[in-house]
Amino acid sequence: MDEDLLIILAVAGVALACLALGTAVVALRRSAPGHARRTSARRRAGQVPADLGGLRNEVQALRVEVSDALRHLAVVRYDAFGDMGGHLSWSMALLDDGGSGVVLTSIHGRSDARTYAKNISAWTCDQALSPEEEEAIKFARTS
Repeated sequence: MDEDLLIILAVAGVALACLALGTAVVALRRSAPGHARRTSARRRAGQVPADLGGLRNEVQALRVEVSDALRHLAVVRYDAFGDMGGHLSWSMALLDDGGSGVVLTSIHGRSDARTYAKNISAWTCDQALSPEEEEAIKFARTS
């Protein structure tokens, strides 16, 4: 009978130890960093902090500003004259999101180089464009 009592006490002790271990694990998880933030975030899922609205306004303002930046760039190099090589002549388009900006062209010859600038508005130009300038605008639009 004493042997049966010892077995019952041993089983009860093991069960009590498992219960204590489980309680300790739960307590450690609750005290872990980030638990309070996750819990409070779940409680406030429908609420948006005031500073988040301010950040959204700033991001929108930056998007408006960057649309005016010359973000679309393309360079086309070519030989302007048949007797010269090296692709020393070039046309470069610098345009914003609306297609406004400038096309710069530099024509290199044997004894001189000439540079031209043409205004671009809405991806088109009032002046006649060379094929290389048109190509630069096309490439800039797709970049």
